[in-house]
Amino acid sequence: MIQRNPFKRSALAFAIAIATSSAVLAQSSVGAINGHAESGATVTIENLATGAKRTVSPNSEGRFSFTQLPTGRYKVTSGSQTREVSVNAGVGTQVEMGATELEGMVVTGDSINPIDLSSVESATVFTAEQLQKIPVGRDVTNVALLAPGTVKGDSGLGELASFGGSSVAENGYYINGFDVTNIRTFLSYSTLPFEAIQEQGVKTGGYSAEYGRSLGGVISLVTKRGSNEWQFGASAYWSPSALSEKGRNVESNDPLRIGTDEDLFIYRSKDEADDFKANIYGGGPIIQDRLFFFGLIQGVDGTSDTYGTETSQSTSDSEPNGMVKLDWNISDAHMLEFTGIYNRDDFTERSYTNHSEYYTTFHDDLFAERKYENGGEVYIGRYTGYLTDNFTLSVTGGYLTNIDEYLTNPDQSIANCATAYDSFENPGVTNYIGCWDEPHFAEGGPRDATFGPDEDTRKAFRIDGEWMLGDHQLRFGVDREKFTSSHGGESIYSGGAYYRYFTAPGGDQNFNGTTVNLAAGTRYVRERTFDSASSSYDVINEAFYVEDSWQATDNLLVYGGLRSEKFENLNGIGETFIESDQLLAPRLGLSWDAVGDGSVKLYANAGRYYIPVATNTNIRMSGGEASSQAFYLVTGYDEFGRPVGLGALLGTIASDDTITNPVNSATVADKSLSPMYQDEYIVGTQFAVADNWTLGIKGIRREVKDGMDDYCGHQAALSWAEDHGYGDTFDPGTQARCFLINPGSSADMALDLHGDGNLEVVTIDASYFGLPKYQRSYNAVEFFFERVGGDNWQMQGSWTISHSYGNVEGYVNSSLEQGDPGLTQDFDHELFEDGAFGDLPNDRRHALKLFGSYEFSDEWSVGGNVLIQSGRPVNCQGYIPQDDPSIGIDDDYFPLYGASSFYCRDEAGNRVLTQRGSYGRTPWTRTLDATVAYSPNFADQKLTFRADVFNLFDADTATEFNEVGDLTPNTTDLSPEFLNDVNFQTPRSVRFSVRYDF
Repeated sequence: MIQRNPFKRSALAFAIAIATSSAVLAQSSVGAINGHAESGATVTIENLATGAKRTVSPNSEGRFSFTQLPTGRYKVTSGSQTREVSVNAGVGTQVEMGATELEGMVVTGDSINPIDLSSVESATVFTAEQLQKIPVGRDVTNVALLAPGTVKGDSGLGELASFGGSSVAENGYYINGFDVTNIRTFLSYSTLPFEAIQEQGVKTGGYSAEYGRSLGGVISLVTKRGSNEWQFGASAYWSPSALSEKGRNVESNDPLRIGTDEDLFIYRSKDEADDFKANIYGGGPIIQDRLFFFGLIQGVDGTSDTYGTETSQSTSDSEPNGMVKLDWNISDAHMLEFTGIYNRDDFTERSYTNHSEYYTTFHDDLFAERKYENGGEVYIGRYTGYLTDNFTLSVTGGYLTNIDEYLTNPDQSIANCATAYDSFENPGVTNYIGCWDEPHFAEGGPRDATFGPDEDTRKAFRIDGEWMLGDHQLRFGVDREKFTSSHGGESIYSGGAYYRYFTAPGGDQNFNGTTVNLAAGTRYVRERTFDSASSSYDVINEAFYVEDSWQATDNLLVYGGLRSEKFENLNGIGETFIESDQLLAPRLGLSWDAVGDGSVKLYANAGRYYIPVATNTNIRMSGGEASSQAFYLVTGYDEFGRPVGLGALLGTIASDDTITNPVNSATVADKSLSPMYQDEYIVGTQFAVADNWTLGIKGIRREVKDGMDDYCGHQAALSWAEDHGYGDTFDPGTQARCFLINPGSSADMALDLHGDGNLEVVTIDASYFGLPKYQRSYNAVEFFFERVGGDNWQMQGSWTISHSYGNVEGYVNSSLEQGDPGLTQDFDHELFEDGAFGDLPNDRRHALKLFGSYEFSDEWSVGGNVLIQSGRPVNCQGYIPQDDPSIGIDDDYFPLYGASSFYCRDEAGNRVLTQRGSYGRTPWTRTLDATVAYSPNFADQKLTFRADVFNLFDADTATEFNEVGDLTPNTTDLSPEFLNDVNFQTPRSVRFSVRYDF
């Protein structure tokens, strides 16, 4: 017999039922089986679905391991002993074949958050069967939000998940081991029908050297696949608008609107949506034991209707989606698999004008019809070779494409329908006018005259090897991806310009740096233009890694890994303008079986994680882009929103009224730029407290280092040139208006010091920029527990106490709903950093999660999902003081910024510097979702009827406030709508479903 620490029967039974013992697994799309057996014995596993078999001999200490296993149920045999286990993605199942007293035990391996004795990762795995038992939205974000340490981001950026204090634009998404993150903005990913998902893994921290290119978390999906038995099914999900509660209206606090026809600040009480999805799926053996097929088609019928002050909009989507999966077991030692996904959405949008009343309740005159296409295809191929008992090789390659195209009705003239708002009566009110596409775009952002689509493609491959060498599990690999973003054609404002009409309050006003005295009641217009040229932009990311999981003793695992990454960004003509050195990201960890019976685990890990530069940066900084702003006297506007009675120009902007980007690509980034990275430290424990119960606690520390963002303006370079004797010759016109730097650090910039067109690289000290260091930190303590469903009920929960603070949220700015990753306005000028240090937008001090299910009988079951969390911090946003001495003569772009700094009006009307998060917090929210399911015995539990109710008690606590304190740069009163409600908890809704499997 193998000599090792004796196992207690109860503890070992618990460990086998829920424990896992696996080191790092490739892309979390596969699992492992590990354990001990008799010395000199052999161990054989068989995939019960496909018949594939493998046999290994334990090492001299009796340890054995089967890695890179497709998920599913397996039979494990050694001598006369047999176990049956489930293998889940990203974890391994431990099987002790030498424990004779446990013969006949069936190992389920179906736990959600098991004690993983030889992994240092923070990971959760959800299976399709588990998700069918609890009420949860059918998308990967809602599932990820079940995991500890995740919170939902703001509505303006898609309500994606924030992991461990990171912004929502710093996560990685994978399907069957292939990276499907859209790194144009990091705010989207390639999807697939939810019914096609077999498992979803959620890594919230501590992930291995195999992973990179994310600072938040990793979401990994494993699709369903065929087996030796032909199986088919159908399902339908319907969320009827008739059973959904309406959204809340918000009354205006503006005295000029109270008691008028426009007395609402927000109007949404008539909005409604109806969603229906139907799936047909099936799979089985094309060749028994060798070639398998699974396919799914999803039909969609979704509609929504939204109603505004004088306009309304209807949207419909009916584009089918689907997936095909092929698995070929060439032999027991060689496997090929292919995944094909079609995930395009085609929306039709219609806009209407209501001429009869404010706050429309019906669709009246159709004035615009548009098509919006989004999505594409994903193709993934993978080879796995079990070349020897101890060496496994896998090769993964893939291609994806995503098209984002907005097509305006050809009958609607772009030349006539200008982007326009009427603020004549009140500068803080933006009333839509004219015939442009207001319902589709936010104020100030409509650029819908796009000739040709925006398209993103990824071509990637990776090679991973794994070698079991005694007590060491060695893994190594290399990967390369080329991500291309095509900016489709010229993008301009609808009608060529964006107009906003004002009435002067009287007195001196500032227009683009020029002071003009206007009589009260004078009408004027602000005209903005924008033009972005078309091109194609590449990002090339490369990495290799090596890692060792060393079983130092029977009880102690020591993990060490090193990842080396390299990022390169190219402009539209193929010139490299950002290229990193080899970036080393070490990972260290340990896991200690403290008692020796698998019931108590102590673990710790530390790691460094880098994130690449988004292709949106290529487009915005190295592409052709021009904008301008001017003010004119007017008498009014026509039916298209264009000004009439155009008078004298009030102000100018720069010498030619135009800001143009790019210039020479050598000037758009610090030559010594360090890509953004984060250090993370985790210490925790997990232990068994009773049969089927585990508890855990861990502490987490995350800190961003060498953050990266853009600085805008020439003043830093002008001041440096003046101090170094180049004041009369330096040509700032050859320098990019905005360029990437590491805030708070010196920058190596290419400047035309002699005005002769030749660039010289000089080091500009950090003091010339006046910017603080990029700061974001996250501290948390997580308590988590689980009751594994050994009988008729199961439950899991967590309580996270955390603090996220610093002077920048991260890759995006959700307070301003600015989705330009790495190009937020936070460091455009030092004035935007005044007051910026404080509690960040994703700071939720407390988050309590509890979900589970209970089976009353073979036919009836119920499930619940509870979320209680504290509110987020609230700011006051205002205009920067135009007379601040830090504003240089070249800082003529400030009028283009809105109320977006921490300088704000006090109650006396004075502009004062406030502090981030100093206006309190939104209230705590409490939500209960519930489900009930019925599987009649007459259908042998193959037929299931189910009803899910989300927000059962229709809680409607405010989740966001209006944080804009300034109406205009010149008004002296605090906005009457400041701190008024903006968004609330999602109203109660009902989803019915029926599924039949045969």
